[in-house]
Amino acid sequence: MKRLLEILAVSTKLGLTSFGGPVAHLAYFKDEYIDRRKWLDDKTYADIIALCQFLPGPASSQVGIAIGMLRGGILGGVVSWFGFTVPSIIVLIIFAMMYQTFALGDAGFIHSLKVVAAAVVLHALIGLGKKLTPDKARIAIALVAAAVMLLYPSAWMQILIILAAGLLGIRQFKDKSEPKVQTFNVNISKKLGITSLGILVFTLVMLPLLTKMTDNPLLSIFDTFFRVGSLVFGGGHVVLPMIEREVVPQGLMTANEFLAGYGMAQAVPGPLFTFSSYLGTMMEGIAGAIVATIGIFLPSFLLIIAALPFLNELRSRKSFQGVLMGVNASVVGILLAAFYDPVLKSSIFTGADFALGTILFALLNIWKVPAWLIVILGVIGGYIFSFISF
Repeated sequence: MKRLLEILAVSTKLGLTSFGGPVAHLAYFKDEYIDRRKWLDDKTYADIIALCQFLPGPASSQVGIAIGMLRGGILGGVVSWFGFTVPSIIVLIIFAMMYQTFALGDAGFIHSLKVVAAAVVLHALIGLGKKLTPDKARIAIALVAAAVMLLYPSAWMQILIILAAGLLGIRQFKDKSEPKVQTFNVNISKKLGITSLGILVFTLVMLPLLTKMTDNPLLSIFDTFFRVGSLVFGGGHVVLPMIEREVVPQGLMTANEFLAGYGMAQAVPGPLFTFSSYLGTMMEGIAGAIVATIGIFLPSFLLIIAALPFLNELRSRKSFQGVLMGVNASVVGILLAAFYDPVLKSSIFTGADFALGTILFALLNIWKVPAWLIVILGVIGGYIFSFISF
């Protein structure tokens, strides 16, 4: 119990102070878990990061979960996630309730948040493009993925694009794989790993069937967010297009409501996947927030438990590395499509909007201003531009 309380205290501190996105989170983790407390050595930490980069879902949250599991078992992973995630969940739930109660949709700062979202997504798109599409073949996959998503926008089309890119990657990129991959020592049995993977696959298959049979809104929310948490490659920003296709076209919320929450999610510490808490609140109140949050994060637990025992074998296979290269390239294209619709279409209407968005993007991309500060500057800038524009 003492060890669990220690994990909770440290992870909560990180959850209250870890601004700046996944890369910054990993730096905070290293400072707190490795440098200060010596819970792990540098090599083990690097191996955990490598593992989480290979899995769908929120990489920084998964690293925190894995560290918690190594420190305090599976329950330690749950406690580590709880402390790191709950602070931002609370803020986003309160924001959603205020949005509904006080009709914030007409407030000027809400539009500024949508402009902030445009700048942040463009910044993420460029960063992902440099990292995940370094050659012509992967650029081509990204462009085709973007075109298909713009022509046939749907959640299922997005899944088909990811699967097709993965299959293409087996053949196209196996020669680009890393010949030497570091090993990773684990204490989880292969039997438990297979069981965890079985639970994940069974849940993915059964949830859509149960949703159609019962017509329960909370079950439908859990189905949507569990599927997203199981299939999103590329980190938090890729949540944007995948969830948008699930909720906006179905009329569960407007594009304006969606982007306002996404902009606000940039201002809080912790993982961007807590955007799900805002969306769940907008759809079904507090119960919806709880169901959506559990739904999107649960696959991360199941995937980590499933992958750890088989990690060394998988990472050494050229075909597996090729699949990931293809999938990651398609993720860039999916985010490119989302940058146009809904981000640009719902945020940039006037020259003032474009000017503000350009300034915010430059601050992010050139001057490296953190995203949470961009939110504050965006809201202030929005009010200034509203006064000086004609």
